[in-house]
Amino acid sequence: MRRLTFLALVALSGLMAWPVAQTHAQGRGGGGQEQEDDDAKKRKRDSEWGASAPALPQLRNAGPCPYVKVLYDAARYVELKDNKEASAAVGYTGEIQGLSAACTYKADQPINVQMQVLFSLGKGPEATSQHKTYRYWVAVTHRNQSVLAKEYFDLPVTFPAGQDRVNVTENLGGITIPRSDAKVSGANFEVLIGFDVTPEMAAFNRDGKRFRPNTGVAAAQ
Repeated sequence: MRRLTFLALVALSGLMAWPVAQTHAQGRGGGGQEQEDDDAKKRKRDSEWGASAPALPQLRNAGPCPYVKVLYDAARYVELKDNKEASAAVGYTGEIQGLSAACTYKADQPINVQMQVLFSLGKGPEATSQHKTYRYWVAVTHRNQSVLAKEYFDLPVTFPAGQDRVNVTENLGGITIPRSDAKVSGANFEVLIGFDVTPEMAAFNRDGKRFRPNTGVAAAQ
């Protein structure tokens, strides 16, 4: 299990705060049969991951767990050569396809959060290697307010010969949120996760655009 080392404190007057983008679902571009095929594949993948992923512990807590979400603007990673929005320009891609979480706390003890994250990673016609190190982050925030702590992680991936897509499950533990007293519940906090993306990638995601990892392979050949 990958363990996070930061502590998200309930109140730190000297801690720098970043604005948190809204984490709501938005419509995706495109439609028709292609979108239906994508949705069917996603349902199948979610079902398979749900059957294979070990269950996180479900324990009685003093209150509700923090909200755990994928930040919409950083939910996907799409490299485009020269920023050209074309299937033939796609390099490496990534998408957070599954997320589950559990927490434990009682009395005035800190909140401990565990997460399991499913990454679907791919390479397109502009990929230059079978190896790619993706970068993602996990942040703890006051709910809908400011970031209390944020940490980045590297996710090295090797694509097997002849394959352009791999799925990787990350187990994250050690997310600890101290509380000032027993009256502070987990509902006061959010745990967010996303890829480390450029402003151009974030705008691409925000507009609901997307490319499948193997898009453009036939054309490139």
